[in-house]
Amino acid sequence: MHTLVVKAEDIINRGGATLAVQLYGSDAQGGFDPDAGGTVACDGIQRPFAAGEILLLAPGQSVTLMPGDWHAFWGDGGDVLIGEVSTVNDDETDNVFRDPIGRFAEVEEDEPPRHLLVSDYAAWLA
Repeated sequence: MHTLVVKAEDIINRGGATLAVQLYGSDAQGGFDPDAGGTVACDGIQRPFAAGEILLLAPGQSVTLMPGDWHAFWGDGGDVLIGEVSTVNDDETDNVFRDPIGRFAEVEEDEPPRHLLVSDYAAWLA
């Protein structure tokens, strides 16, 4: 379960099974609120949601998530190909997780990288 500080994102079910998206609103400080609902846009149409509601998206459907929309998603009934279109952001600081988790996996490198991820900049370009 996480939210965003600055970034807005469209999550799109590109194909496969149903995409389940669980939604919660934020408290006054932007933190997780287990009792808060809110409003999201589904395929451009505003739709209210209750705290903890699970939105089911068929292939081709999408949801727009704004800062403060706490969410988790998974494939319901099989694998789902998910697309994300988002505003510019810093992935290292923009994602806020309810429970502490590592944002990027630790990798023991045995060769120098060909292409850097945002999380590699500090180590390889400093």
